[in-house]
Amino acid sequence: MAIVMARGLRKSFRVADKQPGLAGTMRHVLRRRWINLEAVRDVSFQIEAGEVVGFLGGNGAGKTTTLKLLSGLIHPSGGELAVAGHRPFRRQRAFLEAITLVMGQKQQLIWDLPPLDSLRVNAAVYGIDDLEARRRIGELAEMLELGEELTRPVRKLSLGQRMKAELLAALLHRPRVLFLDEPTLGLDVNAQARVRQFLADYNRRTGATVLLTSHYMADITALCPRVLLIHQGRLFYDGSLAELSERLAPWREVRLDLDRPVAADTLQRYGEIEQLDGAAVRLLIGREQLTTTLNQILSELPVLDLEVRDPPIEELIGRLFQQGTLDPLP
Repeated sequence: MAIVMARGLRKSFRVADKQPGLAGTMRHVLRRRWINLEAVRDVSFQIEAGEVVGFLGGNGAGKTTTLKLLSGLIHPSGGELAVAGHRPFRRQRAFLEAITLVMGQKQQLIWDLPPLDSLRVNAAVYGIDDLEARRRIGELAEMLELGEELTRPVRKLSLGQRMKAELLAALLHRPRVLFLDEPTLGLDVNAQARVRQFLADYNRRTGATVLLTSHYMADITALCPRVLLIHQGRLFYDGSLAELSERLAPWREVRLDLDRPVAADTLQRYGEIEQLDGAAVRLLIGREQLTTTLNQILSELPVLDLEVRDPPIEELIGRLFQQGTLDPLP
């Protein structure tokens, strides 16, 4: 049964339409005009309990607005919405105990106090007794590789340490649904990898449902078999990340190291030239013709080394957001 359900979800904001310059400012003061900005338009999807789903879109696509709707921070303008059997905008206690929202650009820990003090406050808010709170903190701290960092003031922690402490605080009440908005934002490569590993382990141990937004495709490819794609407030893909890659790129990337340069018109017989730098060549070859073409290349060209791989998913998704459709990429 779906633990997260959105049907025809809409959200619009009434904003002032101010024109630049002195004349625009005077009109804004004397005769203000308003427009409706549609941030989310007719979005529908369901997420089953225990799923880890990636939520992707360009800047301003509607991702964060949707997460705020799901967590009850803002009221929808229309449509139906249910999370863990509750209407989020009612913000009932049972609902708040079932969910958590982590935003990479926001923090809940008190800046001048050690995380441990904030964690004790969170435990009191959720009615967790001291013994159980210590046990949960110890369990999560071990998973997150946090130790003495919990006793230092938050302002003295590195960004990665602070993000892990934020995750601990957000998960102390053992929510069933995790809404994560850019949880690895600004972290270095090693810190990102540790956070991803923690989220995978947490999902495996607890069966928690995760809806994750990120601009780092490594987060999505490591954690999310399924993705939702949104563009200008509209959901235009809901399905497997692997199937999306196959659909967007009906070709493979072939890298060649030759023992001497070969003319471009010769190389074009085998596929589209993506890069030609002396004896280093990168070709795009259709998947259906791949085997036959590789045999021709090996028999007809002076190949020293050859590598076949799928095109980078970051490149595919980036192009997709530019065009906002699922049409095959050129």
